[in-house]
Amino acid sequence: MQNEYLQDLEVNNEEKLLKVENWMSPLPFYITIEKTAREAAGKMEELDLDCLPVIDKNRFPVGVLTAKSLLHRFVRGEIDQQIGKVLTNEKSSVVSCQDSLLDVMKLPSEQFCVVDHKGELAGTLSKSEMIEGLSRLVNDLNEKEHTAEILSEILESTYEGIAVVDEHGILLEFNEAYSRFTGIDKKDAVGRHVRDVIDNTHLPETLKTGMPERGVIQYIQGQAMIVHRLPIWKNNKVVGAIGILIFEGVSEVYRIYERIQKNSTENQESQPYLSNEKLSKNKMTLDRIIGDSESAANIKRLARKVAKTNVTVLISGESGTGKEMYARGIHHLSSLSPGPFICVNCGAIPEALFESELFGYEEGAFTGAKKGGKPGKFELAANGTLFLDEIGEMPLMMQTKLLRVLQEKEVGRIGSVKEQPIELRIIAATNRNLKEMVAEGTFREDLYYRINVIEIPIPPLRDRSEDIPQLVSTYLADLCEKHQLPEKVITSEAMKAFLCYSWPGNIREVINTLEKLVVLVDRKTIELKDLPSVMKNGVTEEKEENEGLMKKAKVESEKELIRNTLREMKGNKSETAKALGIHRTTLYHKLKKYGL
Repeated sequence: MQNEYLQDLEVNNEEKLLKVENWMSPLPFYITIEKTAREAAGKMEELDLDCLPVIDKNRFPVGVLTAKSLLHRFVRGEIDQQIGKVLTNEKSSVVSCQDSLLDVMKLPSEQFCVVDHKGELAGTLSKSEMIEGLSRLVNDLNEKEHTAEILSEILESTYEGIAVVDEHGILLEFNEAYSRFTGIDKKDAVGRHVRDVIDNTHLPETLKTGMPERGVIQYIQGQAMIVHRLPIWKNNKVVGAIGILIFEGVSEVYRIYERIQKNSTENQESQPYLSNEKLSKNKMTLDRIIGDSESAANIKRLARKVAKTNVTVLISGESGTGKEMYARGIHHLSSLSPGPFICVNCGAIPEALFESELFGYEEGAFTGAKKGGKPGKFELAANGTLFLDEIGEMPLMMQTKLLRVLQEKEVGRIGSVKEQPIELRIIAATNRNLKEMVAEGTFREDLYYRINVIEIPIPPLRDRSEDIPQLVSTYLADLCEKHQLPEKVITSEAMKAFLCYSWPGNIREVINTLEKLVVLVDRKTIELKDLPSVMKNGVTEEKEENEGLMKKAKVESEKELIRNTLREMKGNKSETAKALGIHRTTLYHKLKKYGL
């Protein structure tokens, strides 16, 4: 009875986990239906969005605009039409936050508006977000005993084709959607090697490297398709992989893109060059922060909620965990996103220059002051966001002045007799324990509570090791491109070393390690022997421990075999040696060794 109750409880928990509200992007940007497609395109470009919910005059959602639909209108010269006309043939759906992902996956749309119990817009949900959620759930369900039915339902409910292979590349699951596309029945596919069923599949490579691939192009039956390949890790070993096929081909999108690119070539040549690195910093969004673990998803969800308000945020975490990336992501989603994002590293400014850096100065305020004066960081961040990194390093005198700015919303340059009102958001970050600093008297208590209205703690990488394969895959490709070197991959044994290492320097250390490997390793494949000694040691120690356990198990097994055979032969050592297939002298040695 108790077991049935626990199973029912677990099933209920899984049903709750499958609810749309757990996977949607909450509190999204939106546009009203009377606006034009051009205005929508401008807003999507400004905010770096792939889709934009549309609401009516009663603020109820009526559909979702996608980048693809706007590209169609642009090519056809319909960009100045009202959104209502653009939505006429748009595949859009409105779902409830209480709906199940399994039900929503059966709908044909790619983007969804999510409404609350009042019917008001509560968030957005994309097919890619659902796929990420379901693939993570598939991974979790594989470790449970009584969830085969749920797993099967997930695979058959998805609009995309899904194939699951074991560590040897043998197909374990092959849903009906994939079957219809390939023309191979599910019963004929399961049990065969994936190469014999799916054209040009790279799942065997995913098994070898343990590196996830998302949004890559694969030609299946001569058609360009978008696919995801996700390794399944268990006990620091790749035990399988999931292949996800996005049915909508990319050829049509390519054709539209090529036409627009051809028309804008002359304009592009006259534009100043902006590097990918600078562009990505200016356009950093929470979705671009790498990590699909439960802790990473929860942090992104909290950051999205916080971004919609102007509340002061404190981001805490060890050095190298990506605190600035989260700060930029919050700024991007805030109402102040059109304004600047100004970053100040409080640990890098000499104490004597702190005030002039933050507040600026008037001409003649002190010896050596620039002619015309200089604006401070507060002024530069007006109508935007000021990010105070490593705020724990800020001198006490400046803490007092910062507290006054937060309270009065006014700043004044050094040498000025008047202050001016300022509108900005402050996001602070630290890798120190500010509570301990308050107790020690090195950080003002009133400032601590002023900046710590909402705290977003970023966990160290060692506490979310499931994100490491995706980090390695992404940064390895980026670094190869940065240094203009052929693309490299790493072996699953080397990936295991990445998973076993504690990464005290967090993501920054991962990037530095990968950059060193990209530059120094001449081969296409990075192996365990190429890694730094400190990383190899963890794998070697684990290997030696496993070998020791196997040796011990072998000894115990041999001892038990000899004991049982000796008992069967009623103590006759000659017959025992004969039954075991060993010389009698060898038997005597083993009897003495095992104390038998």
